[in-house]
Amino acid sequence: MEQILIKKETNTEKPGKTARKILVAARAVFAENGYSGTHMNEIALRAGVNKATLYYQIGDKDTLYANVIHQVVGNIAQNIAQAIAHANGPEEKIHAYINTIVNAVDKNPEIPPIMMREVASGGATMPRVVLEDIALILTILAGVLEEGRKKSIFIETSPFLIHMMVMGTILFYKKGSLIKDKQSWIPEALKVHDKKLKAGLAKEVVMLVLKAIKR
Repeated sequence: MEQILIKKETNTEKPGKTARKILVAARAVFAENGYSGTHMNEIALRAGVNKATLYYQIGDKDTLYANVIHQVVGNIAQNIAQAIAHANGPEEKIHAYINTIVNAVDKNPEIPPIMMREVASGGATMPRVVLEDIALILTILAGVLEEGRKKSIFIETSPFLIHMMVMGTILFYKKGSLIKDKQSWIPEALKVHDKKLKAGLAKEVVMLVLKAIKR
């Protein structure tokens, strides 16, 4: 399933030092400007390399964009599979699935704006390899939901809908919090709830999802 795009490396999780610099710079620029607004010159400048090195290490803009997202989403798929393999029962597996996604978003804050732009555009520039990563995640989730249904723990529901419920909640919360935190006039009573949520976002999302799908 996993497609390797970096030219000089055999493992997208462990690119060489120069390729890593390029990917880090590209992730930031794509998050700030989107695919259409990003130029290779800016990425090369931010990475501290020339354009020839950028093309040699990674490839063209499409390949670089695919690598930036695939490096994160592909790892999420692998990590979900591993976490679920060590979980007992469908409810614990839902915990593992959501915890993995929240941890990945926390570690990769550039991913929410990139993915939200793709959703807003109808996936206009979404790379095929990333769609395959997402399909793998949905397949894993479908298996968990089906296990829960067969054990009469979960109702029958759509894996895609549940995945969008999870991703939408996490991504919109992460980006919306940046706006909300700038508003000094928000009552302290509301801020108290938010502080609790920030400390346990995964737990709250798990609770909402389980309430939605449990019999």
